[in-house]
Amino acid sequence: MPTADHAEFGSAQPKEHVTPEPPATSARPAGPRPVPVSDARPAAQAPAASQPEAETETETETEDSAPQDTVRSGEVSSPKEVAGELDMDAIRREGLTGRQLRMARRVAQKHGLAPTSDFDAVRLLRSKGIDPFQRSNMLELVVPQAGGEQRDGGPGDMMAQLPAQQGRAGTGRVQLPQTVPAGGGINLPSTELSPAERRQREIGDIQRDISRRRRRKLGLLMVRLAFFVMLPTFAAGYYFYKVATPMYATTSQFLIIQSEGTSTSPFGGLLPTQFANSADSIATQAYLQSKDAMLRLDADANFKTHFSNADVDPIQRLTNDPTNEEAYKVYKKNVKIGYDPTEGVIRMEVIAADPHVSADFSRNLLQYAEERVNNLSKKKREDGMADAVQGLEQAMDKRRASQQNLIELQVQNGVDPEAEIIAIRTQITTYEGLLIEKELELAALLDNTRPNKAKVDGAQGDVRRLNEQLDKLNAKLNSATQGEDSLAKKAVELQLAQADLVAADTNLQLAQTGLEAARAEANRQVRYLTVAVEPVAPEEPTYPRKFENTILAFLIFAGIYLMLSLTSAILREQVTS
Repeated sequence: MPTADHAEFGSAQPKEHVTPEPPATSARPAGPRPVPVSDARPAAQAPAASQPEAETETETETEDSAPQDTVRSGEVSSPKEVAGELDMDAIRREGLTGRQLRMARRVAQKHGLAPTSDFDAVRLLRSKGIDPFQRSNMLELVVPQAGGEQRDGGPGDMMAQLPAQQGRAGTGRVQLPQTVPAGGGINLPSTELSPAERRQREIGDIQRDISRRRRRKLGLLMVRLAFFVMLPTFAAGYYFYKVATPMYATTSQFLIIQSEGTSTSPFGGLLPTQFANSADSIATQAYLQSKDAMLRLDADANFKTHFSNADVDPIQRLTNDPTNEEAYKVYKKNVKIGYDPTEGVIRMEVIAADPHVSADFSRNLLQYAEERVNNLSKKKREDGMADAVQGLEQAMDKRRASQQNLIELQVQNGVDPEAEIIAIRTQITTYEGLLIEKELELAALLDNTRPNKAKVDGAQGDVRRLNEQLDKLNAKLNSATQGEDSLAKKAVELQLAQADLVAADTNLQLAQTGLEAARAEANRQVRYLTVAVEPVAPEEPTYPRKFENTILAFLIFAGIYLMLSLTSAILREQVTS
C-alpha cells in the first residue's frame, strides 16, 4: 500500500546506521581525487548489492581515502568536484540505511544516471531535483511509467506523446506544474461547460431517453393487449350476444332410500341413510353420465336429431349424421349430474334448445335411473336368498342321513352294547367280592390245629367254583371288547352315529337362522328412487349467460397472455445471461 511504502522508505529512523566518516582535517591534494576501485564497478551490478556490501564499500572507500590525503599532486580539483565531495560527506552524516541507499541507486539507474556509489546516487538525484525517497519515485520502480515501450505484444502507452514522457522512462521529469503548449497535439477536454452543467445536461438526456423508451414500450404493450386479449374477447362477446342459440335447462332432484329394516351391524342405528346408499347413488350418477344412457335416450327421444337441427348455432350443432362419440360429447355438455354426499341428493340439469324437449329428456333419464337402482339391488337380494336356501337344504339332507344311520345300527345290534358290557363288569365285581370272602373263610379254617375236614373241603369247593365263574365272565368280557364283532366296537359306532345326528341337528338350526337373516337382509337392501323435485319445462332461456361468459373469456385470454409474456421474459433473460 502507498502509506506503508512511504513509511517504509521515508522513515527518519534507520534500521541500520552506517558509521559516518569524519571530515578530513588535512589539506586536499592539488590533483584530482582518484576514484576507489570499489566505486568504479558497473552500474548494472549496484542493485544487487546488499546492506553488508554497502557498508563494506563505505569502509573501503574510507580506507582508500585516508592514505590519499597525504598524496600531493600538481593537479587542482574544480569547484564542482569539491562541492560534490562536500555533498558526499553530508550524505554520509545523514545516517541512511542500506535499504535506502540501494533504493537510491535503483532510482538513479531508472533515470539514466551512472553513480559510482550509493551515496553518489543520492547526490546525483538531488542535483537533478529528484527526491529518491519520494513515494512516487519508489512506485516507478514497480509500475511502468507513461511512454514505456510495448513489451510481449502488449499495447503501447497512450501518454507516450507527452513532452515529459518522451524518450526513456522518467527522462524529462518535471517537478513543478507546467503549462500545456498550444498546438501540441494533445486532446484536452472542452472547457465550454462546467461539470455541473454537463452533468445536468447528461441527466436530462437520459431522462428523455427513458421517457421515450417507456412510451414506445407502452404503445407496444397496448397493441399486444388489443391483439391478443381485446380482439378475442370482442369476438367471444359477439358470439354470446348475437350468434349463440338460447338453451333451456330443466332441473330435477332425486334421492335413493332403503326400506326400514333392522340392521345387522352394531353401528346400524348410528350411520345415516345417505352414507349407507352412497355407493348406489354414485353408481346411478355414473350410469346417467354414460354412453349407454345416451344411446337409450336417443332411441327413445331422438337426442341426436334434436341437436342436429338447423336452428342450433354451428358451434353447438351436431352434423347431419353424427357418430356416437360426437353425440356423447354433446350429451356430457348438456346433461349435468351432481351428487351431494352430505345430503344424499342427486341433482340433474338437462339442457336443450326447446323447453318441452328438455323436460322430456329429464323424465326419461329419471326412469332409466329407477330401473338401474332396482337392478342393482335385485341381483344382490336374489344371490343372498339363493345361498341361504341352498344351505338349509344341505343341512336337512345331512340330518336325515345321520338319523337313518343311527337307526340301522340299533337294528343290527338288537341290544345296547354298552349296557351289556356294564352288566358283565358288574357281575365280575360281585363274584370277586364273594371269592375274597370264601378265601378268608378257608384261611380261617386252615388256621386251626385240627380243622374240620368237611368245612375245609366245602370252602375249597366254593373258592374253586367262584374262580371258574370269574374266568367265564372275563372270557365273555374279552370277547365283547375285542374282535370285529365285539360289543366295544359296536358301542363306538353307535356313539359316532349319535354324534353325527346331534351335529346335523345343530347345522339344521343354523341354516334355518341364516335363511331368516338372509330374508331380512334382502328386505333391507331394497332400494327406492324418490323424486324430490319433478322436472318442469322453463319459460325463459337459461344459457348462454352473456355477460358472465364474456368476462370469463376476457380473464382467460388475459391469463394466457400473461403466462406467455412471463415465459418469454424468463427465456429471454436466460439466453442473454
